[in-house]
Amino acid sequence: MPLSEIGVSIRISLRTADYRTAVVRAAKVASWMLSVKAAEDPESVILSTSQEDSPSSLTPLLVDLIERITLRGYIMTLCKNAALSLLMLAATPAFAQDKPVVQFIATGGTIAMKIDPVKNAPVPAISGDDLLATVPDVAKYATIEVNNLSNVPSDYMDPARWVVLTKAVQTALDRNEVSGVIVSHGTDTLEETAYWLDLTVKSSKPVVLIGAQRNASVSDFDGPRNLLNAVRIAVDPQAKDKGAMLAMNNQINAARYVTKTHTANVETFKSGDYGFLGEVYPDRVNFSYVQLRRQYIPIRAEKMPEVEIVAMYGGADGEALRNAVDRGVKGVVVQALGMGNMNVAMFNAVKYAISKNVAVVVSTRVHNGRVLPNYGFEGGGKTSFDAGAVMADDLKPAKARILLMLSLQNGVSSQSDLQAAFNR
Repeated sequence: MPLSEIGVSIRISLRTADYRTAVVRAAKVASWMLSVKAAEDPESVILSTSQEDSPSSLTPLLVDLIERITLRGYIMTLCKNAALSLLMLAATPAFAQDKPVVQFIATGGTIAMKIDPVKNAPVPAISGDDLLATVPDVAKYATIEVNNLSNVPSDYMDPARWVVLTKAVQTALDRNEVSGVIVSHGTDTLEETAYWLDLTVKSSKPVVLIGAQRNASVSDFDGPRNLLNAVRIAVDPQAKDKGAMLAMNNQINAARYVTKTHTANVETFKSGDYGFLGEVYPDRVNFSYVQLRRQYIPIRAEKMPEVEIVAMYGGADGEALRNAVDRGVKGVVVQALGMGNMNVAMFNAVKYAISKNVAVVVSTRVHNGRVLPNYGFEGGGKTSFDAGAVMADDLKPAKARILLMLSLQNGVSSQSDLQAAFNR
């Protein structure tokens, strides 16, 4: 039976819900593709076959069929081999042509580590291709391109690496055929990289960041599930205009609010009072809200201005802040207490920094809530603001540093303009 007639037969079987016949007919296409000649050089076989009478012309029917037999449980014993052949066909170039394209950028982290038998500890060991090979189900949703950008612990991430990563993500998203980008990354600085990309990538397409709390040598390695979920998010129409997202443990967090809350548990990333942006279920991706506080800052410098974080604590003398200023930093984020308060010694160091034209942003070590120019005692938030400091709003120190750094390299330096950026 010619392939064109098989196509007609599949259409009729689908209309009459005769899924068993449809699978058997479709398996003929699969068998043709998986013949000895096709196995030797399947692409040449596809190219030498006419468009009207080729397996690639049946792709929409095969996609519909796979969805129906999966949803209705029609993969029965009698058609098991036919169904397996059909699913194998899904991995061929002809079948993959109609699927959305997702670029997977691997940067390293625990998700790319295995136990070194000599060190008896996790070390960088696997590539993005290796990780992808553990998740064959991604082929149901997208054609994946792998870009092995780096393989380093996320503790090694810095502004220079972030600049390179932004270029890689932007280049991928600028291609019409790419639906979204996935970035695998270590969890230690994952929230910082997510916020950096949220600020520096200009696209309505999704950027989904993933990691793992367990390395690839562990039997319950969480990397494969996180990658599969990220692919599903990247091709979901609802994911557009959501910016950079962090997806782990079936939960989706917005880049601005997400933070790591546990050193070892797989449910480590949370967004405090703001809650999860969405969740991934077996039947669909569910989004709960739209993150409105987003902005784009173009990268104009290859080297970012140096910005330091200085912690306030009981008995702090402010010397760390003064030393940073004398070293030549362009900005300082103070991890203050409560709503943005500090002692007199730290307050005097803040005024010293401002007198040297060093931008000072006041954040807090408290997990939830904003900093405000509220308290009027010496060192209270209002006195720091009146002295020329900027209030970080609800950004915690690490992310406040990123926004300050990017703003400074973009020519924003006055208190009023910086405050506007932090209020956005």
